[in-house]
Amino acid sequence: MPKEFHFRELKKATNNFDEKRKLGQGGYGVVYKGVLPEDNVEVAVKWFSRESLKGEDDFLAELTIINRLRHRHLVRLLGWCHKNGKLLLVYEYMRKGSLDMHLFTGTGEPLSWALRYKVIVGVASALHYLHYEYDQKVVHRDIKASNIMLDSNFNARLGDFGLARALDNEKTSYAEAEGVLGTVGYIAPECFHTGKATQHSDIYAFGALLIEVVSGQRPGTKINGFQFMVDYVWSLYREGRILEAVDKRIVDDYNTEEANRLLLLGLACSHPIAGERPKTQAIVQMISGALPVPPVPPFKPAFVWPAMMSIDDMSMATSIDTTPLSISQYETDWSPLSRENYSGYTDRSMV
Repeated sequence: MPKEFHFRELKKATNNFDEKRKLGQGGYGVVYKGVLPEDNVEVAVKWFSRESLKGEDDFLAELTIINRLRHRHLVRLLGWCHKNGKLLLVYEYMRKGSLDMHLFTGTGEPLSWALRYKVIVGVASALHYLHYEYDQKVVHRDIKASNIMLDSNFNARLGDFGLARALDNEKTSYAEAEGVLGTVGYIAPECFHTGKATQHSDIYAFGALLIEVVSGQRPGTKINGFQFMVDYVWSLYREGRILEAVDKRIVDDYNTEEANRLLLLGLACSHPIAGERPKTQAIVQMISGALPVPPVPPFKPAFVWPAMMSIDDMSMATSIDTTPLSISQYETDWSPLSRENYSGYTDRSMV
C-alpha cells in the first residue's frame, strides 16, 4: 500500500532535488529520479508546482484516485508527502522512460512494430480498467504519449492522473469550471462546447494515440496541407492508401494487417460524434482481431451539436444544417483553450 513520506526522505533520495536528476517537467510540476536509501529502490518523485492556485486540489485529486487503483498497466503509486505546503507523489521508476521519448526525442531506443503493438495493447487494457473494471468510473482526461511510461520490458504503464477525475456511478461526465483541459490534438471536439470530459473523450484521445504510435507523428503534425494527423490519415484511407501513414522508420518490418486494423480503429475512435466511438471492451477485442473494426466512412463526418441533445444522444443525429469551420478558422478561433473563447461557437460545427 502507498505510504506517507517525510520531505527530508525525498530530499535525500533525489540528492536535494538535483537538476541532473530531473526526468521531466509539465504544467503540474517537476519529476525527479530518486533512490530510497533504506531499501535502495529507484523511484520517480513528482513535486507539484504551487504556481497554480489549484495546485493542492490537483494533488489531492490525483492522490485520491490513484491511491486505490491496481492494474498491471498503470504506474504504481508508492507514497506521498503533503506537509507545510509541499505536495509530492512517489511512483515506481520506469526504466525506459516515456513513450514520447522513444517516438520523438531520439534519446530512447527505436520502437519496433512488435513493441508498438504491445504498448497499444497495454494502454487499451488500462483504459478499460479505468472506465469499467474499477469500482468507480475514472476518466483520465490526458491520454498522450508523454503520459505513457515504459518499464524495463517495454510494458506500457498509463500514468499522470493529475487531470483524472472519478465519476459517481450515476454521472457520465465531469465538468471543469475554468474550461477545457487536456492537450491539443487529443481533445475531443465536444469538449470545446461542453467543457466536460467523459469516457467518450478518453476514447477520442486514445484514437489520436493509435495513429501517433503507428505513424510516428504527433496528432498536431501539419502534413500535406492537413492541420492534424487524423485528417491526413482519413484522406489516405479514402484513397485506399492508408498504410502510407505507417512510420517510415519501420516500413520494412511491420505487420500490414495489424497496422491497417490499428489505423482504422484510430479513425473510428476519432469520430467527431461522441456516441459513434467504440467502447473500451470492444476496442480491446478489435486490437486483438477478435472483433472487426466498425465501418469507417470515407470522408470524416462533420462535428454537429444538436440543440438540447446530450452527448450520449448525439449518435442518433443523422443530419443537421450546419456551417462548418474552416481549418484556418479552427486555428485562430479555437485558441487559447478556454471556454470563454468558445462561447460564440456553440451552434457551429467543425470538420
